[in-house]
Amino acid sequence: MDTILQAVGVLGIAGMVLASVLYLVLRKFAVKEDPRLAKVNAVLPGANCGGCGFPGCDAMASECVKAADKGSLEGLLCPVGGKAVMDKIADALGMESVGGDAVRMAVMRCDGSCTNRPQLREYDGAQSCRVAHITSMGETACAYGCLGYGDCVAKCEFGALSIDPEKGVLIDPDRCVACGACVKACPRGLIEIRVVTPDKTGMVVKCRNKDKGVAAKNACAVSCIGCRLCEKKCESGAITVEDNLAYIDAAKCTLCGKCETVCPRNTIHKIGEWETPAEQPVKEEIKNEEQ
Repeated sequence: MDTILQAVGVLGIAGMVLASVLYLVLRKFAVKEDPRLAKVNAVLPGANCGGCGFPGCDAMASECVKAADKGSLEGLLCPVGGKAVMDKIADALGMESVGGDAVRMAVMRCDGSCTNRPQLREYDGAQSCRVAHITSMGETACAYGCLGYGDCVAKCEFGALSIDPEKGVLIDPDRCVACGACVKACPRGLIEIRVVTPDKTGMVVKCRNKDKGVAAKNACAVSCIGCRLCEKKCESGAITVEDNLAYIDAAKCTLCGKCETVCPRNTIHKIGEWETPAEQPVKEEIKNEEQ
């Protein structure tokens, strides 16, 4: 009995000593969290979409605090909350808001609907754009266009994307927060995040086909053939043609619409006017489909 009591006593004393050492170590090496992080996190929407360029709202809050220490929030933007949230963040950090002025949204650069690109072959593999891209050219003659299996739609957490049988993938400007999830989901790089006007409009070449004129023309009824008519007509120098494909620089574009008028292939469109979204899926519906 005495032996047991001695053992318990020794273990008890050892436990107290170790606990005291651990407490002192924790006090010595404790990392104090900046109280400003909690203030910024309270303002952020908590979507964790990654559209700000960081892996979640916690990381965004940390970057805002670091930027505050440098004296400016320039270049930081919460795409979900926009300028209103950036103003609140600046106020929480005791700064003037200089971030969040730019408006961004996802833009689809393919008009390859079933009407414009007739089906030439049948794909019977997994209904996934990524799988189809790796294993085949797709069901049409265009190796650059949308495959149409909706990987981008499934990844959108805000119900901004849908697939219309007549128009292909549509992006709702009112729902898009420019998080970039659809950009990462598209294996052919057909979706990009672009700076647009405050009312979310802009001009876009809805084609990524880099084949030469005849091949591109045969692949799709509305493909860009690199004719350079839009480039010559643009008075602001916003359009360049490279690798048989036209591209519009949003920073230089004045939205005059002359490129859209002169394009013989009906490849250039104004965002918003072309896209009349179909009924939009909500997040819960997307999850149900995936299950």
